[in-house]
Amino acid sequence: MKTLFASAVAAVMLAGAVSAPAAHAADPTFQLTIRNHLFQPDTLTIPADTKVVLEVINEDATPEEFESHDLNREKVIAGKSKGIVVIGPLKPGTYSFVGEFHEDTAKGRIVVK
Repeated sequence: MKTLFASAVAAVMLAGAVSAPAAHAADPTFQLTIRNHLFQPDTLTIPADTKVVLEVINEDATPEEFESHDLNREKVIAGKSKGIVVIGPLKPGTYSFVGEFHEDTAKGRIVVK
């Protein structure tokens, strides 16, 4: 009985792991690159009233934290790696973000139209 239960739990966990990325497959994806402690582009325009996926690519050797109080999001991106941040749907407007580990240079904004 324990083996059957363990198998069922493993199957449910595997199904969740497989379907999670698929949930974002239909959402538009936008890229932000961190290079030399700067976000590129520093202004990103996305559609209003639409959930979007931000793929944050950190080309620096050191980690950076994508942080936005406006968007209520934060995510540490290890050096030489990438991370996913899902945002929206958002109303039209401008939403700022920073790289918390290099706030003096890593600044940007998302313009929603």
